[in-house]
Amino acid sequence: MSTASPSPAAPYRIPSSLALAARQFPRHRLALVGFVCLLAICLAAALAPWVAPYDPVQIKLGSKLKPPSWEHWLGTDHFGRDVFSRLIWGGRTSLSVGALVVAFAFTIGVPLGLASGYFGGRVDNLLMRLVDAFLTFPPLLLAVALVGLLGPDIQNVMLAIGLVQAPILARVVRGSTLAVREDVYVTAARALGARPTRIVLSHILRNVMSPIVVQLTVVFAAAVIAEASLSFLGFGTQPPQPSWGRDMSEARRFLADAPWMFMAPTGIIMLCVLSINFLGDGLRDALDPRAWRTRRRLADGEG
Repeated sequence: MSTASPSPAAPYRIPSSLALAARQFPRHRLALVGFVCLLAICLAAALAPWVAPYDPVQIKLGSKLKPPSWEHWLGTDHFGRDVFSRLIWGGRTSLSVGALVVAFAFTIGVPLGLASGYFGGRVDNLLMRLVDAFLTFPPLLLAVALVGLLGPDIQNVMLAIGLVQAPILARVVRGSTLAVREDVYVTAARALGARPTRIVLSHILRNVMSPIVVQLTVVFAAAVIAEASLSFLGFGTQPPQPSWGRDMSEARRFLADAPWMFMAPTGIIMLCVLSINFLGDGLRDALDPRAWRTRRRLADGEG
């Protein structure tokens, strides 16, 4: 009587860091709330032609300064324009600026930080002195100066904010690169004769993506605030185009008579920035294994 030999067990696959992060992220409740709120804001802005009930620039003087009602959910402004519609369309401007600033900062800041951290020496000194020259100025003041030099236009606002945020990202990337530059896998690749470009792109960049992703959420939130600030000061979006910062600026004169004009753009900016920050906190905890262990010890009641 023969017995069947047991079938070999399937090989165990170690989950990737991305898969582990995807499992950890849903456990961060505030991050989920932030993700849902930010997704709703982005969808409303993307679908503005179908979501907004009124034309955001149509003037109706007979309906000016009407309080919130079923007809106008967030009331109307001093030109009779629907505040809710302007809020949705204004989101297109702020979120577009934020996304393009993130792309610009990534394109400029990441290569500078990688080159500075990996090569060191004169390259590091030259690049970091250039970065330090930008960081000596207050970010908003530098952005105002750049927009004043280039002209009050939304494209110039994007460029100015991107130039302000790229050096900050470069600093973060440089620090992360210095932390992994002498790790075993980098030393082994160097000993095998791999080119510096291959080492940086295939080994270092892959292992510093976590702090880069988290910092990009900070850049996104900072870009939204900076765009609103510049528009508030008159350097950004020009009337009658809707913008959260511009609408806040126009609402200042009517705080006593129509407070909803000021509260609506202020509230959406706060909600958007808080959502991005919560999302960044969740990504930081999900991408950092040390944060998992810390949260687990706290949940278990350990010191």
